[in-house]
Amino acid sequence: MRHRSVADLMTPTAVTVQPGTPFKEIARLLDEYGITAVPVVDEANRPVGVVSEADLLRRHTAKDGPSTAEAMMSSPVVVARPSWTAVEAARVMERHRVKRLPVVDAGGQLIGVLSRSDLLQLFLRRDRAIQEEIVEDVVTRILGLSAASLHIDVAEGRVTLTGTLPRRSLAPIFVRLCEDVDGVVEVVDRLVYEDEAEAEEESEGAED
Repeated sequence: MRHRSVADLMTPTAVTVQPGTPFKEIARLLDEYGITAVPVVDEANRPVGVVSEADLLRRHTAKDGPSTAEAMMSSPVVVARPSWTAVEAARVMERHRVKRLPVVDAGGQLIGVLSRSDLLQLFLRRDRAIQEEIVEDVVTRILGLSAASLHIDVAEGRVTLTGTLPRRSLAPIFVRLCEDVDGVVEVVDRLVYEDEAEAEEESEGAED
């Protein structure tokens, strides 16, 4: 089961500015490309900060000091690595209260930008793709179960599990693995279990 990485989701061609880029040029770039923030990079293409719409508005309101990217940017910059999972990136965004992360390689050079909207692409995965991943990876490869005894229905990212598992102890593992599949919004467990059915039959036989 392969989780989509930052490298899979990021925008590889990032709009950037230099520390000396002036206010009006930054505003023009944000408007032209429909973005809310832009990384500030040094001569080696390493991110040194980020200038956002909020930074521009603060400087316009204050009307004091130089209006260059270096003067307005938020620094130090919070970055992501291309090998991170989407979950790791989302946690960093939440922790630092940012909407986008510059993505850097091992040398610290900018190779892309990951935004919240990029992360949302995970939840636009087709239901059929989610279903196939659960059947092939979770049911068959990881749990080693027969897909014939189970039914996985996926609608708008909501997964409903029906059918029979060999034993109840497998249920929480099965559900958790399904929840970890990219694009899954919710998992509904409607499974039944062979071990409980056998125990019930034995109990009824003993009563007779």
